Amino acid sequence: MIKTLSKSIRQYKKLSLLSPLCVIGEVIIEMLIPYLVGNLIDKGIMKGNMPYITKWGLILLGITIVSLFLGASASYVAAHAAAGFAANLRKDMFYHILDYAFENIDKFSSSSLVTRLTTDVNNVQLAYQIIIRIAVRAPMMLIVSVVMSVIISPRLSLIFLVIAPIFVIILALIIRGAYPYFPRIFKGYDKMNQVVRENVRGIREVKTYVQEESQIAKFEKSSGFIYKLFSTAQKIISLNSLVVAAILNIATLAICWFGAKEIVGGTLQTGQLVSMFSYSNSVLFSLNILAMIATQLIISGASGRRIADVIEEKPAIENPRKPVENVTNGEIVFDHVNFKYNPDDKALALNDINLRISPGETIGIIGETGSSKSTLVSMIPRLYDVTSGAVRVAGHNVKSYDLKALRDNVAMVLQNNVLFSGTVKENLKWGNENATDEEVVAAAKIAHADGFIREMPDGYDTMVEQGGNNVSGGQKQRITIARALLKKPKILILDDSTSAVDTNTEREIRESLAKDMPETTKIIISQRIVSIKDADRIIVMNHGKIEDIGTHEELLKRNQLYSSIAKFQEETGK
Repeated sequence: MIKTLSKSIRQYKKLSLLSPLCVIGEVIIEMLIPYLVGNLIDKGIMKGNMPYITKWGLILLGITIVSLFLGASASYVAAHAAAGFAANLRKDMFYHILDYAFENIDKFSSSSLVTRLTTDVNNVQLAYQIIIRIAVRAPMMLIVSVVMSVIISPRLSLIFLVIAPIFVIILALIIRGAYPYFPRIFKGYDKMNQVVRENVRGIREVKTYVQEESQIAKFEKSSGFIYKLFSTAQKIISLNSLVVAAILNIATLAICWFGAKEIVGGTLQTGQLVSMFSYSNSVLFSLNILAMIATQLIISGASGRRIADVIEEKPAIENPRKPVENVTNGEIVFDHVNFKYNPDDKALALNDINLRISPGETIGIIGETGSSKSTLVSMIPRLYDVTSGAVRVAGHNVKSYDLKALRDNVAMVLQNNVLFSGTVKENLKWGNENATDEEVVAAAKIAHADGFIREMPDGYDTMVEQGGNNVSGGQKQRITIARALLKKPKILILDDSTSAVDTNTEREIRESLAKDMPETTKIIISQRIVSIKDADRIIVMNHGKIEDIGTHEELLKRNQLYSSIAKFQEETGK
């Protein structure tokens, strides 16, 4: 974990080293002050030596100013380095997530990834700032204080050598007891965020079905789970303050008792005892700080592990070493393809798929829900890799292509495509950021989106709200079809992407695609017979297998599943 996270420090390594150096200088000067004050009392104040008092008073003032400057510099540098480290962590996580295949994404919920990018990174940022600032200061202060105590009074310094190991042992036990709760707490945060996300996105359904009370109960359950775990962990951690308070009182009493005896015996001067009290406070303050650091490291350790899990997750689909850069045509071949989502699954999602699709051919795919229609086409742009067999595009195994080149030539339009915040034109240019305005309009016309876009308040410059909430479902689908067309793909896959469009407009879109993109291979997945009946061939999927292939008329005559779907839709008018 530490090795993984440390790679994100990068350009902030020098600052990360500068802060501890400033801290070391600050602590050395700070720890000299009690010793000098003791001398000032014994050799100046007690003897009424004003020149000595003036000289060393000015020296103390000077080194105090230097100490303050070093402390301020250390704080500034540590904050800057920690913020930069956190920014790099977020970048590394985000870039890594974008490299994920669907198989990787399935391991992390979206709410969990958001929590890791925000809360977990903030925890690690705070811990890093503590490590390069306070975590250096506390041990340094502890060591220097003990050394100075030994110089002043070896016998009294034995008190620290006794209490320090006891404190460390107790602290280790507290950490060991509290740490296991925090990974569970952060998983609880993931679940709670998931509940919030679902309710924000599905607020219309929640209100329509009057589910407010059940969703409140669901939220309170996840929130209560976090509360119980956090309360238990905090009870264990709170023992830190009790231990520190007990040690502080015992040490103070011991120094008073034994110090008084040494003064009476003439082996210790008053100023030296004052210095011992100062160093005693420094030692105990250091122990207290170490306890606080340990608490934060418990939390950040769990967060760091969650961040490392994301960065260490190896993308399931990667570019080959010597990739094929060009997709020359839209020919597709499935050669004995088998696929399952999880290696441990017993059942195959796709079972022995054999299929050849010619360049420019229009293929319709239909089947009952769960028949793996979408899974089949997901193999073409390598959203998933086959378990066995091969998928070839233009004569090459899809695994041999450069991923960007392959996906630039395979455009997929899903039923629930997403529009992003920005103008309509900016959303369309996701398909091709270098597209001219004429090309944007041409693609919109093929998708029959140009008309309603021009009727918007600012036409193509109209702002789209987050998620496309200010456009209808049918409009959103036509915009996403136009976006895909701007890629000028060799293969176009429409996965139930006109379900919210009326049948007349859908027919016009199909006619435009056939007329304007004759060389593009088109695959249309639909639950409506009318959407695919004019395809060159229609594939009937059933339980992950190709049950039949033929034209609309051929399947009506010989395939029971297809004919029953057609009959039902004809009778119900769907």
